[in-house]
Amino acid sequence: MAKRKSTPEAAREALILDIAQRRFFIETLETRNRDRLDFHDVAVWAIRDALEEAFEAGRSTGASAATQP
Repeated sequence: MAKRKSTPEAAREALILDIAQRRFFIETLETRNRDRLDFHDVAVWAIRDALEEAFEAGRSTGASAATQP
């Protein structure tokens, strides 16, 4: 079985999905055209935690990219 090459976009999408699944218990970020599947009640503190995690992930990615030639 051939490995798929990981692109920065694929890595970003995987990270976003991972945060959504862990913080909001959301199965997928794909639109499913059903209100009960596409809309979620989320506590503001959960949103804040997810945004902080995403911000830190972006900052660490940017820092590591700045140190690479």
